[in-house]
Amino acid sequence: MFTRHSKKTAVDACYYHDYLSFKWIKLLLVTLLFGMSACQSTPSPNQAFKIANLFHDELFTPIDTVEVDDIYRLPEPFVAQFRRQFQADNMLRSQSIIANEWLAQYIGAQDGGFEYRDNVTHTASETALNRQGNCMSLVVLSAALADVLNVPVEFYDIDIEPVWDRRGGFYLVNGHVNLSLLPAKDSHTVLFRGTDILVDFLPERSVRAYHKKTVNKRQLTAMFYNNIAAEALVDADYDTAYSLVKKSILLDPQYVAAINTIAVIYRHKGYEAEAEYAYRLALQVDSQDLTTLYNLALILGEQGRLQEWAEIHKVLELARINNPFYYYDMAQQAYFDKQYQDALVWYKRAVEKADYRHEFYFGLSRAYWATGEAGLAEKNLKRAMALSDTLHKQGYQMKLQAMMQH
Repeated sequence: MFTRHSKKTAVDACYYHDYLSFKWIKLLLVTLLFGMSACQSTPSPNQAFKIANLFHDELFTPIDTVEVDDIYRLPEPFVAQFRRQFQADNMLRSQSIIANEWLAQYIGAQDGGFEYRDNVTHTASETALNRQGNCMSLVVLSAALADVLNVPVEFYDIDIEPVWDRRGGFYLVNGHVNLSLLPAKDSHTVLFRGTDILVDFLPERSVRAYHKKTVNKRQLTAMFYNNIAAEALVDADYDTAYSLVKKSILLDPQYVAAINTIAVIYRHKGYEAEAEYAYRLALQVDSQDLTTLYNLALILGEQGRLQEWAEIHKVLELARINNPFYYYDMAQQAYFDKQYQDALVWYKRAVEKADYRHEFYFGLSRAYWATGEAGLAEKNLKRAMALSDTLHKQGYQMKLQAMMQH
């Protein structure tokens, strides 16, 4: 089974043009930057003081949010049925099933297990009952199921190219994490069979090409809280978002993604000084984090602090070209200016950067149609439809039918 895990961090930044006439775009960059080892997550006394100064509870209404244990807690009837199924499968075989191998098959979507479906992060209980969830939901469920069978688990942050998305006025960047299910250890027995089983959406041979680092359960929980904080932020529920991201930071004080999220909350509430403090603190953890630099540059630009802005701009300008939506926005502008050949060039570059975005192919289709290349227009519209969700698929289908009748 392969599970992709979206990882979210709030960002307010945009892309920039020339030094004096830069264009600001409202942006939430959701990117989960998994952090440091367990020992690094323990702050020094000085850092602990700085983290304490990061929080401003007086600016928000207290909100009750999900507790850590409830994230991984499964319904008792589900657990009982899960155990019965494991025992029944064991009885049907001539030899005992190794628990991690059975669990990998159980959660496998190809075997009718759990499917990657939506953009909302759920607890293990919610995912178990719905039998579907997003990336983080599935990895949390896997951890909960492994705990029931006493299967050891290792989580890894995989340093792959980010997967871009855009929802409404926000950019979303999804990182990647996978997990290994390990053979259970028994102090009274020596196992002569059984191996670690990787659970991931990417083919294993591809994953091996990327650098990985271990993520512990405490860090995973911090990521979960940051995910749902970012989702609350998108919904403009600032009190809930603040309560959630505070829990994330307290679990992992060096988690840059969560520090960025709390800064974005402050900015959207109008607390500029508090936001800048958070960005500066995040840069003390990682001075080259692009998410932080984007957000800090936004504040500096709006306040007219152009010398400081220009220093950050040099780094950001290089990073901008990796954002497929930069090319997509250029294509859109060219298309609406009726510069169709230019639009084709920009749409193609966007596709080169992110060939999984349905709107890029739809843009190509429109531009080809405008230049009289009906065959290529139809081909790209079909590709857009194949990649789209249910919401967009119907609209694309209608456009395809109209195109074919033209």
